[in-house]
Amino acid sequence: MTRDMIKTDDERTANAMTQVDPAVILAVIPTLNEARHIETCIRSLMAGSPALRAVPVVVADGGSSDDTVAIVERLKTEFPNLGVLHNPKRLQAAALNLAAAGAPDAATILVRCDAHSIYPENFILDVAQSLVDNGAASLVIPMDAAGETCFEKANAWIVDTPLGSGGAAHRGGKTSGWVDHGHHAGFDLAWYRRIGGYDETFSHNEDAEYDVRLGKAGGRVYLDAGIRIQYIPRGDVRRLWKQYAAYGRGRARNAKLHGTKLKLRQMAPIVALLGSAAGCVIALVFPPALILPLGYVAILALSSAHVAIKHNSTCGLLAGIVAGTMHLSWAWGFLGQASASGRQ
Repeated sequence: MTRDMIKTDDERTANAMTQVDPAVILAVIPTLNEARHIETCIRSLMAGSPALRAVPVVVADGGSSDDTVAIVERLKTEFPNLGVLHNPKRLQAAALNLAAAGAPDAATILVRCDAHSIYPENFILDVAQSLVDNGAASLVIPMDAAGETCFEKANAWIVDTPLGSGGAAHRGGKTSGWVDHGHHAGFDLAWYRRIGGYDETFSHNEDAEYDVRLGKAGGRVYLDAGIRIQYIPRGDVRRLWKQYAAYGRGRARNAKLHGTKLKLRQMAPIVALLGSAAGCVIALVFPPALILPLGYVAILALSSAHVAIKHNSTCGLLAGIVAGTMHLSWAWGFLGQASASGRQ
């Protein structure tokens, strides 16, 4: 480990008194068909200090077939620091790696932004500052879901609860501190390059896989609960199923590759799927076994009622469907990938 990758307490104190130069920051937004969200995202990122106009902001587009790139090109007249990078590999992992490889010589910090998110003022500058002040190799932040349609609202209301995300620290977490993993916001580019960036064979869960390698190399991840973002979750069952099945497959690949163990919150969906499926099969010869799938459905129904009452909205009645889709698709993806011996 090189000297510049380790910071003493005195150095961190000195950093805290020194504002990060915008010239050392590169912000990246991976996109693929984000015409609905990209302008709102960019405008939120550009809100705040005039220093933001000195930060290169690159939209790494994976070949959008909608108006994503056209919108960005139009915005470049208003924000000259905005650029477009074409990402032929399409994946987010490739987008970050491509941006890091082509970063300006002065850049030492990479800030990752997501097109589905709405950012607080000075987000880019605050992420860079916190990364430096805490002497972290990576900075992660909490995500607060916020929906627009009825399904998105139900999704937002349930995802940040223990029944939704299982209590992950970066899902609505309130406490800052060192963590094993979280939603990536900022990277020390020296560390990013040292461990080889994202693994581009991962379409999902590339962030968790990165954090495993970072931890093994001695890098640390800091969760700053004072920097929060809003994001818009998936708005229908099909897209939500596809999203969480991919998450499950990614987690299974991560477990295979690094020998990582699942946490209790990650085991719960697998138990729900296998228990419900077993109950349905056993019920053919032993009807009381139906208590397993019916019990799970009852939990989802009660959660729907609770969310609807809590938020005084009938949209909350969809919360159980959202939670069930998350659980079963994640477990389905995980088990399918875990059983695919020798295949990635």
